[in-house]
Formats: sequence, structure tokens, C-alpha cells
Amino acid sequence: MLKDMKAYAHLKPGQKGTMRLQEKYGDSLLCVRYRFDEIRQVKLKTVEIVVEERPLHTPRYKDYEVVQVTVAFEENELRQQLRKVHAKWDPKVKGWFVPYGLIRGTPLESRISVG
Repeated sequence: MLKDMKAYAHLKPGQKGTMRLQEKYGDSLLCVRYRFDEIRQVKLKTVEIVVEERPLHTPRYKDYEVVQVTVAFEENELRQQLRKVHAKWDPKVKGWFVPYGLIRGTPLESRISVG
């Protein structure tokens, strides 16, 4: 149905033609589109709203990006895994640095320091 319609206006919240909808949906309103259905010969006003917002559980990294991994001194097994993938220890920040692709899908992935 939508593929057969032509959008002739795409408005952002606050522009003329969106005020009542902005009052109704508030900050959830992303955009308002005015469309024309040539087959049925009708004009439509559609809205795009945010229905859910949640934080990412883990940031997304590319395999080549170097990430900092935090492992306590007592966690010998995890430190050994980092050594096997040739991670670099930085004593100044007390963290291991390794390309993300080498720890993706391992227990070390949950140890990435964000920030």
C-alpha cells in the first residue's frame, strides 16, 4: 500500500503542519509525512513515533577496533586468554588492549571497559 503512494511532504516536529501532532505525541514524534494515494485518490497524513527506547547492552565494535579489557590480577585464566591473543597490557591505565575481533564471543567480551 505505501509503495503505491507518493509522499509530497516530510515535516520535522515544530514545522507548520505538525503542531497538533506534536502536542499529542510530544518528544516521541519523529516526523510527519503527507502522502497521496493515486489509486484511491485520497490524501493521507502519517506519523513516525518512537514506541520504545532502550540502551544498548554492549557497544558495537568493528573487528579491527582496539578495545580496553579489564581483568583482575587474580583472574589467571582470563589473563592467559589475553596473552594467547597477544593483548597488550598498559600499566598506566591498568587495562589490556586487544582488537575486538579476537575476543568477540568469548567471556572477555563482557569485560570491555566502556568510556
